[in-house]
Amino acid sequence: MTQSKKIGILLSGRGSNFEAIANAIKAGRLDAEIAVVISNRADAPGLETARKRDLNAKLIPSKGRTREEHDAEVIAALKEAQVDLVCLAGYMRLLSPEFVCAFPHRILNIHPSLLPAFPGLDAQKQAVEYGVKVSGCTVHFVDEHLDHGPIVLQKTVPVLEGDDEHSLSARILEQEHIAYSEAIQLVLSGAVEMQGRKAVRKKNVAGGK
Repeated sequence: MTQSKKIGILLSGRGSNFEAIANAIKAGRLDAEIAVVISNRADAPGLETARKRDLNAKLIPSKGRTREEHDAEVIAALKEAQVDLVCLAGYMRLLSPEFVCAFPHRILNIHPSLLPAFPGLDAQKQAVEYGVKVSGCTVHFVDEHLDHGPIVLQKTVPVLEGDDEHSLSARILEQEHIAYSEAIQLVLSGAVEMQGRKAVRKKNVAGGK
């Protein structure tokens, strides 16, 4: 029996996407093991959730430290846990180029819009104010630019009449919880390969189409 691939989770808040990933693993929908959960904030509810699940939870504070200094410690913790993939789950920090280079095409993020539309903060509010009819979420590889790396998977959500940022956010979040585990499975199973800046699904590979 092959050993499950190891993932590391980085979070700064409640970590609802982390919980969705953990639930997908428990339900057998995702063949992976959470090797470590790291937060840069002591008050992150997701850190306590990880401890309650008996996971390896680490606090690596970022306050008062340079990005390079903090990232070096996080990289070391991820390497010590021997992770195959790093997943950002509400991690409110831009990764340094050194961090990205340490895990090339092995860092995933999820963003609540159909990138490249509405990168950055308040994506749902941007979508409502712009008047788009369709929004959604994007799982993408992380590069050194904000919300920019190659797209692995997207799910669409209609923008309804009368939607505000909160109602739209809630419906997008439901799809995030599905999309992230699907994307992780695709990447860990080897069903995705890089072609230029595109992440392309291989045919005839488990998890690919």
